[in-house]
Amino acid sequence: MPHLTLRQLRFLVALADTLSFSRAAEICAVTQPTLSTALAELEARLGVALAERTRRSVILTPLGSEIAARARGLLLAAQEIEDLARAQAAPEGGDLRLGAIPTIGPYLIPRALPGLRARFPDLRLFLREEMTESLIAGLTAGRLDLILFALPFEAEGIEVMDLFDDGYHLAAPPGTLGAGAVRAEALEGARLMLLERGHCLQRHALSAFPDRNIAQDDSFAATSLPTLIAMVGEGLGITLLPDLAIAAGGVAGAEIDTAALPEACPRRVVLGWRKTSAKAPLYRRIGAELIAVRQIMSEMP
Repeated sequence: MPHLTLRQLRFLVALADTLSFSRAAEICAVTQPTLSTALAELEARLGVALAERTRRSVILTPLGSEIAARARGLLLAAQEIEDLARAQAAPEGGDLRLGAIPTIGPYLIPRALPGLRARFPDLRLFLREEMTESLIAGLTAGRLDLILFALPFEAEGIEVMDLFDDGYHLAAPPGTLGAGAVRAEALEGARLMLLERGHCLQRHALSAFPDRNIAQDDSFAATSLPTLIAMVGEGLGITLLPDLAIAAGGVAGAEIDTAALPEACPRRVVLGWRKTSAKAPLYRRIGAELIAVRQIMSEMP
């Protein structure tokens, strides 16, 4: 009987992700009969049932789920073998799947793209914006090659390159702040409008002043920084915005007051990749470019 193949394992992982033969076949760019036949052959080779099929649903058996989890590791190892060969042939070329959290990506990547394209003309960059948990899971599973996120956050098993510290500005309705910096005491007892749970910036902002009595206004949570800025402009409350968003012009045209908060504990913006990646030297060069871009942004009026 033929040995199991990476193709069969790829089909199994796609089925585990979708619990649908039709969607799994679409992801794998094959017909549904082709995928079903390959999985049936895999079950015959292993002598076990991997999935329970009904007319309306697909459920992986406990053993099927375990095998799918192990298959992910094998597929990732195979991908890294291919990446190693590509890195030798074209160390600064090929596709790069970069993931970034929404409070960093839109403010840093557009400024960095011209320089990245000039320095790495053979590199094709594909950008995705996701929450930190999803980025780390995508990196670990091999769906992403490189991620841009912020510490503090648990990132065990990932190679991390420090880029820069990102502090905060206080944003308030127009006419409520004076010029210059605001002392941390001004936030004592304040209730802030912040991003909804799931955005790491929410936790970072609340921990920016560990010695202050600062709480989130639980009656409101925004889905994005532009929404948060608009709500402040309507006089509905105050918020903390990352310095990166301010430097990138994120509040340009908004009718709000902003002031620096130099006493705030900053978040640490980092670049991360798998420790086994063959393209670590390229990623460090990309990180150096991002550091240089942020420095230029900080020097702009």
